[in-house]
Amino acid sequence: MRDKITTFCNENEIEVLFCDGYDDAIIGLGQSFNTYKVIYDRNKILAALEKEMTTEEAVEFFEFNIIGAYVGESTPIFTIDLSHLV
Repeated sequence: MRDKITTFCNENEIEVLFCDGYDDAIIGLGQSFNTYKVIYDRNKILAALEKEMTTEEAVEFFEFNIIGAYVGESTPIFTIDLSHLV
């Protein structure tokens, strides 16, 4: 997916930012007005982190180092799957 997004963005002169190391969690590209953002699946990132740390540590790391890392208006966004809730 990263390659597809990179190709699309290069062809359309769009600048986006990626979270290095989490390409398997990319689900697409979002647009709001003139801003594009790479969209990641939060649960997939947490699952990758949990291979190296506890669930609690993974959530803390994710919230502080990934969600908390604002790097401008092209900062990626992260989905929260609520489909399992009634």
